[in-house]
Amino acid sequence: MAAVLLGASLALAGCGSGADGATSAADRGAAAPPAEGNAAEAPGYAGSAAAPGDRAPGQAAGEGAAQPGGRVPAGRQHVIRTAEMHIEVEDVEKALARARTVAVDAGGHVADESTERHARGDGRGGISSRVTLRVPQRAYDAVMKELSGAGKLLSRTAGAKDVTDQVVDVESRIATQRASVERVRKLMDEATQLSDVVTLEGELSRRQAELESLLARQAALKDSTSLATITLELSERGAARHEDGDDKPGFLDALRGGWGALVASAAWVLIVLAALAPWLAVAAVAYALWRLLARPWRARRHGADVRAAVPSGASGLPVHPAPAGAAAHPRPAQGPHGPQAQHVPATDRQTQAAPTPQSPQTP
Repeated sequence: MAAVLLGASLALAGCGSGADGATSAADRGAAAPPAEGNAAEAPGYAGSAAAPGDRAPGQAAGEGAAQPGGRVPAGRQHVIRTAEMHIEVEDVEKALARARTVAVDAGGHVADESTERHARGDGRGGISSRVTLRVPQRAYDAVMKELSGAGKLLSRTAGAKDVTDQVVDVESRIATQRASVERVRKLMDEATQLSDVVTLEGELSRRQAELESLLARQAALKDSTSLATITLELSERGAARHEDGDDKPGFLDALRGGWGALVASAAWVLIVLAALAPWLAVAAVAYALWRLLARPWRARRHGADVRAAVPSGASGLPVHPAPAGAAAHPRPAQGPHGPQAQHVPATDRQTQAAPTPQSPQTP
């Protein structure tokens, strides 16, 4: 009996994996039934039947049957709708409150919201707000029309994505996985050996994890297709004009900017000087001490240099060497009226007057 159950469990695992791979091809020909509670929670949420071989035990053959030819019934397409709007209003707070009211009255809610205040140098400013609204698909057009009348429409974008194939594929996989889990549970009820129970429990855990993943994906698709997403951006008129660049800078703006730059520069200079003041004080004290201690030493050194430059025995004046020939021709004595004539002997006068013989030049 244990061998039979173990072989059946292995065969079941192979069949389950083959069924999962063939579901994507089978979902185009047949639709799976919706999950429990889906029909009541989301009216019009389309379902499709599983393949005949993958239908859970006890399920009627006609439950969730698709239209002939494997086509999705008309009017049951699943579309994800998104939109973005930028509106200029007089009062952002009032327009934001009105947008919240419109979304709630339509059966939706506010998902995200952020508000910013823009300050300007001239004292004027503006407020801008960005809000994300989730509204039912049936009220999408009415909400868009209501929001557009809140002020001046600056921009608007809208998009739609058909995900019917994804919804059908996920629903078919869920039906197949549920049938597989049910079969594994029946085998566990019939198992008698501990090893068989352990093997079947591991297989059951794996298939339940896959089923939960598919259910989470189905919930995400359901949320996206049942509620449209509208991103609304509101801005005041003054802030919008400032962002568009209507207020161009003029002479006074440039003057104020220059004065501000001058004041900022002066402040930074004062900050730097304040940071350097302790260092400058220490440097000034060190310099004064150096001058005070080095002055006597410098005076002594200067006197030693002067004494070394004057020869010993001199009267304190430097001695200059006499020019050549000064000893042979003494300087004439000075008289009251100028230099006196010096008496020269006759022999000396003749010697001085005689010309010096020149040597013959060689031609």
